[in-house]
Amino acid sequence: MADEHQFIEDGLRRSQINEFFADELGRAGYGGMDVAQTPMGTQIVLKAEKPGMVIGKGGKNIRKITTELEDRFDMDDPQIDVQEVDEPDLNAQIVADRLANALERGWYFRKAGHTTIDRIMDAGALGAEIVLSGKVTGARSRVEKFNRGYIKHNGEPAEEVVDHGQGVAVMKLGTIGVNVKIIPPGATLPDDFEVREDAEVPEVEQAAAAGDDEGVEALLEEEPEEVPDVGADDDVEVPDEDPAEVIDEEVVEEVVEETQDTASEATDVAEEEPVGDAEADELDELDEEIESEAADLVAEMEAADEEDEEDE
Repeated sequence: MADEHQFIEDGLRRSQINEFFADELGRAGYGGMDVAQTPMGTQIVLKAEKPGMVIGKGGKNIRKITTELEDRFDMDDPQIDVQEVDEPDLNAQIVADRLANALERGWYFRKAGHTTIDRIMDAGALGAEIVLSGKVTGARSRVEKFNRGYIKHNGEPAEEVVDHGQGVAVMKLGTIGVNVKIIPPGATLPDDFEVREDAEVPEVEQAAAAGDDEGVEALLEEEPEEVPDVGADDDVEVPDEDPAEVIDEEVVEEVVEETQDTASEATDVAEEEPVGDAEADELDELDEEIESEAADLVAEMEAADEEDEEDE
């Protein structure tokens, strides 16, 4: 069998064993289990609120459970150890079963949720969350959440630190799922930090820069180097021209050069695109038409002037 299939098979088997214990030990306050494979067989540690009910009178009940595990799940020599839960209000599975029973007895879901989560926080939990999903009050399903304190939802802390518990309340309208998450007191989370007031901070010595033999303090203590003075006999060239005029002349020269370059490019483009013969003929015809129209207008104006003179 491949590793992936083996993981799935182990997880399914563990889930079925957990459901079996929840059905058989519901009245005893079943609080979860731990399964470990040993050379002597399968070691199972049961957590219960009432260990006496799990063991039974003279060990009758525990022998019955052992035989059932061997027959139903084909386990070789299962060894069951029962441990009592010190604080039932901090066990997520026990709290989920209690809340489901309260809902089945007719408790209003808000009152049951707030009462349960208040008891969890009073027991010293760092955080808790209760989720009720299903037909809580009407014909339509919905989800109700109750939060207190600090809770982790993803990552490794959500799997290792947070205690999970599930329960089911069978109501007239339908089933209601109960999901409980609890962070127990004293849990160490990866984002925890501690502020110590009596911590001694060591003095930090400032190291010299790489390649320097002397430190910064030695350099500050030294006297700065003197700037050499320019004597009267030394020849120093001082420009007579105004810097502004020089800059303006340079700018003007650049502008003139750019203008000349642009004009030469435009001329080159005009020379590269000669006018065709057909276009030249059209231009000539347009010129002749314009000249004839102008001559007609001049003749009309002269005729009009002659008529005006005759009238006078």
